[in-house]
Amino acid sequence: MADTPPSLYAAREPIFPRRVTGFFRSFKWWIMGLTLGIYYLLPWVRWDRGPNLPNQAVLADLEHRRFFFFWIEIWPHEFYFVAGLLIMAGLGLFLFTSALGRVWCGYACPQTVWTDLFLLVERWVEGDRNAQLRLHKSKWNLKKLRLRVSKWLIWLAISVATGGAWVFYYTDAPTLAVNLVNLSAPPVAYISIAILTATTFIFGGFMREQVCIYMCPWPRIQAAMMDEGTLTVGYRKWRGEPRGKNRKGAKATAAAQAATVYDYANLPEADQGTGDCIDCMACVNVCPMGIDIRDGQQMECITCALCIDACDDIMDKIGKPRGLIDYLALEDVPPAPDSPERATWKPRPIWQHVLKPRTILYTALWSAIGAGLVFALFVRSDIELTVSPVRNPTYVMQSDGSIRNIYDVRLRNKSGDDRLFHLSLTSDDTLRIALEGTETLSVLVPANQTLLQRVYVTARRNDPAASTDRTDLRLWVEDLSTQTRTSAATIFNGKEE
Repeated sequence: MADTPPSLYAAREPIFPRRVTGFFRSFKWWIMGLTLGIYYLLPWVRWDRGPNLPNQAVLADLEHRRFFFFWIEIWPHEFYFVAGLLIMAGLGLFLFTSALGRVWCGYACPQTVWTDLFLLVERWVEGDRNAQLRLHKSKWNLKKLRLRVSKWLIWLAISVATGGAWVFYYTDAPTLAVNLVNLSAPPVAYISIAILTATTFIFGGFMREQVCIYMCPWPRIQAAMMDEGTLTVGYRKWRGEPRGKNRKGAKATAAAQAATVYDYANLPEADQGTGDCIDCMACVNVCPMGIDIRDGQQMECITCALCIDACDDIMDKIGKPRGLIDYLALEDVPPAPDSPERATWKPRPIWQHVLKPRTILYTALWSAIGAGLVFALFVRSDIELTVSPVRNPTYVMQSDGSIRNIYDVRLRNKSGDDRLFHLSLTSDDTLRIALEGTETLSVLVPANQTLLQRVYVTARRNDPAASTDRTDLRLWVEDLSTQTRTSAATIFNGKEE
């Protein structure tokens, strides 16, 4: 009988990170509170824009094809603002990764934030790491069923709130909330909430680190953004190895216990042949990815820095300086103990790792795009027009011998009030302009709307433009309320002699 080939699939081993306290853990709590607060509460912030506009501060109004962000209103033809913001987001990601590694993944990525929230619920319901391990290994009974169902129900409530908050960004939040409760909301709202609820529940509750390892492309891209001078979470192997079980004892003086960094000018030799690492596994037990940072840089590491807090706590207890695991650059490795440079060696200052040509270039590009968007935002007008000559036919000969061109002009009123727009033209020739449907040269454009107006331009029989193939002209529109003007260039087609 042939041997059964080995399986290439390894079942997932559940990870139960231990609770840890420290600077980075507190910083992550603050980031979680800030990002979740913005996400859940922002749709409910009101912003008065007048009687003809929605009063929601942040709104992607797909029905009217506009995006509102506080006092800023983006129209469909102004998508370059959105494109610019996406480019800035990409450059910002490159910038922070080049300088500080995967700080986005470790602190602000939605997968990280919601996983942290789900882990908090899990510890609250089931206990810390040891209690969760015991519960995981135990057989199903009433207690285990009660704890699991309680945890899943809380996860489900968070997931529903997540999906519900998302759809509130696309229509008036209070109105949609009432319609959702009354079961009168559009079907697309319920479908969107259901999909986002399911993905949040599964990704944050069950897949967790697998999303980062197998589904997200960023761990594979980050290698191109980092070098040996990039600050990232790492293990000072030269200080920690060889590992031993040395504990706090007589040699751990009060001065040593109070130390926070090594005196690099007088690096101590390993006590009794062992390094500072006591192989306590604290860094592994707190890692949400389940890796050992002491094995070196790994694709799975999201640089959340929880291992730093765990290791610093152990170093405090055994009377060793902090920083065995720290934000460091891989190039900052001291010379060998017998090297003459050992006594004078010091790691490069942090600012030298951050301010390097690549990060300066990213910062300059990011700033230039941001400045361009701000400039474009402030110089744009409340009125716009586009001119499209009617090509079939290119011109019409009148009974009196004059030549007429027809244009479709789109007048866009981006203000909150109805405005009277006056049209005129400038050209080197004596051309006449007329509007379809009115005997005047003014037309009323409703607030926050685009009006399609047909315009006729005529050249008399004896005018040079009538017998010239192409004549340049410029069509002007003026807001009679504010005297704001704008124009668009076009051509007049004559009868070529």
